[in-house]
Amino acid sequence: MLSLQNAGKRFGPRILFTEANWLIRNNEKTALVGANGTGKSTLMKVLAGLETLDYGELQRTRGMSIGYLPQEGLRLTGRTIFEECLTVFDEIREMEGEIERLGGQMAELDHESAEYASTAERFSLLQERFHALDGYALDAQVGAVLTGLGFGKEDWSRLTDEFSGGWQMRIALAKLLLAKPNLLLLDEPTNHLDLETRNWLEEYLKAYPFGYILISHDRYFLDVTIDRTVEIWNKRLTIYNGNYTKYLSQKDERKAQLEAAYKNQRDQIEHLEAFISRFRYQATKAKQVQSRIKELEKIERIEIPEEEPVIHFKFPQPQPSGRMVVEADALAKSYGEKKVLENVRFTIERGDRVALVGVNGAGKSTLIKLMMGLEAASAGMVKLGHNVVPEYFAQDQYKVLDAEARMLDDISRAAVKVPESELRSLLGCFLFSGDDVFKPLGVLSGGERNRFALARILVSPSNFLLLDEPTNHLDMRAKDVLLEAIANFSGTVVFVSHDRYFIDRLATRVLEVENGTVTTYEGNYEDYLRKKEELAAGLIAGSIASAVPTPVSKGERPGAPISGAPGSMGNTIVIEGGPEGNGAGAKNRRLNPIKQKQMEERCAFLEEEVPRVEAALAHTEQQLGVYVSAAETQRLTTLAEDLRGQLQALTAEWEELMMQLEA
Repeated sequence: MLSLQNAGKRFGPRILFTEANWLIRNNEKTALVGANGTGKSTLMKVLAGLETLDYGELQRTRGMSIGYLPQEGLRLTGRTIFEECLTVFDEIREMEGEIERLGGQMAELDHESAEYASTAERFSLLQERFHALDGYALDAQVGAVLTGLGFGKEDWSRLTDEFSGGWQMRIALAKLLLAKPNLLLLDEPTNHLDLETRNWLEEYLKAYPFGYILISHDRYFLDVTIDRTVEIWNKRLTIYNGNYTKYLSQKDERKAQLEAAYKNQRDQIEHLEAFISRFRYQATKAKQVQSRIKELEKIERIEIPEEEPVIHFKFPQPQPSGRMVVEADALAKSYGEKKVLENVRFTIERGDRVALVGVNGAGKSTLIKLMMGLEAASAGMVKLGHNVVPEYFAQDQYKVLDAEARMLDDISRAAVKVPESELRSLLGCFLFSGDDVFKPLGVLSGGERNRFALARILVSPSNFLLLDEPTNHLDMRAKDVLLEAIANFSGTVVFVSHDRYFIDRLATRVLEVENGTVTTYEGNYEDYLRKKEELAAGLIAGSIASAVPTPVSKGERPGAPISGAPGSMGNTIVIEGGPEGNGAGAKNRRLNPIKQKQMEERCAFLEEEVPRVEAALAHTEQQLGVYVSAAETQRLTTLAEDLRGQLQALTAEWEELMMQLEA
């Protein structure tokens, strides 16, 4: 399909990779990994045909299509989102227009004429190809992908110009997924996606009919979407079979083998050099010495490249807070007529590590700002507990930094007791090395300043950290440092992250923000998803109860389900335990909002799809009224039967869904 042969690429005087050999086969799901600066994005551009090799060859199968998504920089203008996505199908839409024109001509031509026969033949061929390309379902395909990538129906008619850079990249990704090229090249496709959209993309890629190559710093995303890993290491490409976790295991084995080979070679070289030095000036040994010299010159030296040092950083442990860190009661927040949160109740205790999840715009950042006191509640209250000192990391934290201060000076002032060598190691982990640490903060990009702001928080934490997307702009190494530091932190943490691995390893509770409500799930993200699935399947009975703030007896956890609690039921739900709920909770069961939304979206799709199938059936039946040939009549008859079956199945599904929703 596509291959590199003895390929090499330089960046100025520096060699990125050399003697690279890589055969990319059809349907191969591959991750391209390596440390920052090793040339991953450059190699992607070479494969996409946007950059050339300095030496070696790149060969591709004739006629193959390649789709490339860069990390950033795309800008689409002049059309609505839906129209922009439909441009992917311009060839099919032109075909549809020609089919309509030919149909009109056939109605006017003499059925016995040669012109009619040639027109009918062209019409038949085009219609067969149009049907094979699923031309009747283009709008449905676009709608499904846009919905999966987080665009609501109200967004479809908006101009692409109205969307920010992150959403622009989503539109570009949607076009690539709809185009279905033979090889997808995706450079950090999850950078601008929330968890729900990322989960949808995982499923889409797992079912993708062709091959793709991914660059990503999301470990879980790679684990579930790839079956091969290619690493740029030591200026070479090394290929591993298996997902990212298997690659790490195999890499350790290869590294051990390389180190053993290096040691054996050093022993051999030292032995040869010792012989040469000992007998160099003895005439009787001249022949043997020359032989050893030639042998030494022929040895291809094994190189062990320097590994990035593993940084283990620990937070300075803060003063402990009281047991209750945050309590929210009947909390509401509105912006004008838009209600973001309404009648929310929850508690957070000392030592909790709480992940806030929900689609973009659900209100996660708003909830963090309410806890921090940066925004005032529209109703109700949110209260911090005894001796709680909060620290907030915002998505745009870089805006509050002193632009004139040098990086090392600024972080040293925040951590007077931390040695400079340790601070420089920490900054190096966050991709600031060498003379970078002496740069003024004002010359750094937004992403670089955010990375620095996060490192700054690590050296002087409070006892209550509120982190809004701290994993943005971090590579896996920096994420691991952050993860280990927070895991060993004795205080309380509330965080928003779109990195599944990070949440799974860190969270002890999950708060889902959706439709103005906050629902508490005990456990990590994996537990949260399992309980969501159980709810959607109707397997949990009586395990949903309102979290009403009441005095807590000894041994009872605030926020746990309280049977028969007084007061009104708030819009906060606590879900704990398994299928064995108590009977009191059964009265509070409700249709899972995610399941309801899925059913409503499916109904809307069916309401658009049924008329399209009806129109296709009517058109086919009309064609059956005009005899062309026995073979064509047979084909149209089969097509009409298929369409009738589709129509019957779609109608029955719509009726069933409507009955469930009405019930």
